[in-house]
Order: sequence, then structure tokens, then C-alpha cells
Amino acid sequence: MSYLYVFLTVLLTVYGQIAIKWQVLKAGALPEALPDKIVFLFQLLLNPWVISAFAAALLASVFWMAAMTRLQLSYAYPFMSLAFVLVMVASAFFFNEPMTPLKIAGVSLVILGLIVGSQG
Repeated sequence: MSYLYVFLTVLLTVYGQIAIKWQVLKAGALPEALPDKIVFLFQLLLNPWVISAFAAALLASVFWMAAMTRLQLSYAYPFMSLAFVLVMVASAFFFNEPMTPLKIAGVSLVILGLIVGSQG
């Protein structure tokens, strides 16, 4: 069950990043003037999708606490690196962000590090 909690933590973290990026893209560029920036960001904070991203972060923290009752931090935390991998794939899928050879190499190194680090 602890591994499920870690996996849910990662998925909720990824969801939050994708949801916020999606809503920021819909909202447009950050205005130049300070008062306009404040209004812009406040409107984003009231956006239901952004609120759901914050709720996902809170729920991810709850699942993480549950996982920490059974797993060593030094063992469980490297699995959070899967968020990097999933965000890159989701960004390519949802936002047409490029998956360059260097990005793929970097993510491959992250996965290799996770495999090596989880061996003991």
C-alpha cells in the first residue's frame, strides 16, 4: 500500500503541474504593470482548475505522509523523480512541447538513477 501512496503522490503532483500550465496558457501572458499583474494572478487563483491543482498538491502531501509511515525517506523520495519523466511526456502530449534528444537522454538518466538508487 505504501507504494500506491507514493505513486498517487507522483500522479497528483503531475496533475497539478499540467493543470496550472494549461490554465496559464489559456490566461495569456503576465501583464507588465504591477496592478495588472496582481489582478491577473488573483484571477488565476480563483480559477477552478488552479484550485483543483492546489487541492491535488494537498492530497499528494497526505498520501506522502501515509507513505512515510512505512518507507524510508531515502528509499521513497527518489521515486518523486518520476514526476519529471511524466511531466515531460505529458507536456509533449498536451502542449506539443518538444522532446529533444537531450531531454530524452536526461530523462533516461533520471530513470537509470531511480533504478540504481532503489536497489538497496
